[in-house]
Amino acid sequence: QVQLVESGGGLVQAGGSLRLSCTASANIFNSRNMAWYRQAPGSQRELVALVDTGGGTVYADSVKGRFTISRDNAKNTMYMQMNSLKPEDTAVYYCAADQSLPTIRKQGNLEVWGQGTLVTVSA
Repeated sequence: QVQLVESGGGLVQAGGSLRLSCTASANIFNSRNMAWYRQAPGSQRELVALVDTGGGTVYADSVKGRFTISRDNAKNTMYMQMNSLKPEDTAVYYCAADQSLPTIRKQGNLEVWGQGTLVTVSA
């Protein structure tokens, strides 16, 4: 069974940067579309960004120009560089994987989720 392990969360001041990583446990990474979701307290989980198997990317409007998603298939790892962080970016960030691009875009019944990593941005 594939597992995803996130790292890189933490506490940062507004305007700062963090880089999240998500590593897959099995060598099936190349065939999976990958995404970062986040869930803030009292809010629904939302798509932040995704990178498909061909390297194409999609971003939520709220993070365009500030966040950059990427993948390294040789390392079975996805990254998200987060710059110019704002207090409203505070959330638990989850990585997810699925073979279906429509499914991962719509947060359907995804194949696998990571355990989440907390990002806290102080004002």
